[in-house]
Amino acid sequence: MARSARRGTTEQTGAVRVYLPSTIPAVRAVLDSRTVPASTGYAVTPALREWYAESGADEMEYAALLAAARASLRLLDVDPTAARRRVVLAVDVPDADVRIDDQADRGAVQVGGPVPIAELAAVHVDAPEAEADIAAAADAVIEADLGGTDAEFTVDSAEGHELLWYATQELDALLGELSS
Repeated sequence: MARSARRGTTEQTGAVRVYLPSTIPAVRAVLDSRTVPASTGYAVTPALREWYAESGADEMEYAALLAAARASLRLLDVDPTAARRRVVLAVDVPDADVRIDDQADRGAVQVGGPVPIAELAAVHVDAPEAEADIAAAADAVIEADLGGTDAEFTVDSAEGHELLWYATQELDALLGELSS
């Protein structure tokens, strides 16, 4: 789909690409329910566009993805049973169902209702070799958010791991690997 760098929307459908932080158990629930629940996510918003004014559209999208990956660490912090991998769901949401919430966090948006799984474009997940760093970052993310420099170093180290891209039809196999 063609993406508009000016508006942050998918030109052909009038939808916004939103990156939603998640966990592996939440992905299982999405597959079971066939919907992605409404939540806070990240997108190319005016504040993000202004912050990355010298960047192209792809770089801005990547910045939104990384913000969602950091938010995934916060979800892992509160769910000690979840696999220690950051998960980000990339969904296309109609413009009317997205409310910009840049006051909370640059690029933050609120998705107003559940999104059908058909609008799930991809899932981004850490590789198995990232688990130790992600576990340490999940334990440190709140302290990092509060300005702890050692904790920030731990989180930044985890953010050095690239997220793997999975198509929606690959999710059953991914979840099967994680269960074994």
